[in-house]
Amino acid sequence: YGTLRSAVVDDLASGHDVLLEIDVQGALKVQERYPDARLIFIEPPSMAELEKRLRLRGTDSEEQIELRLDNAVWEMSQRSRYNISIVNDDIDTAVDETVAFIEAQ
Repeated sequence: YGTLRSAVVDDLASGHDVLLEIDVQGALKVQERYPDARLIFIEPPSMAELEKRLRLRGTDSEEQIELRLDNAVWEMSQRSRYNISIVNDDIDTAVDETVAFIEAQ
């Protein structure tokens, strides 16, 4: 949890593209520092489906699930700040759409 800024800066300075898997708060910080960054928002098909997926994992307590769902409401409200939003309804389709967006950039 946390990406070393120096590693990102070094890679960018070397002419490499950098792909970060980060939460919404982190993505918005990246966007502030790097306005040319391209942001991809991966979203569930619905809040009900998100809840179902969280429960099926069986890794979180009821309290953690409720907190994650509450946080998801705010996170979903931020998706318009991203360059693209991809609905993760079918994993293969979501991957194809993500790859197509990256390749287009």
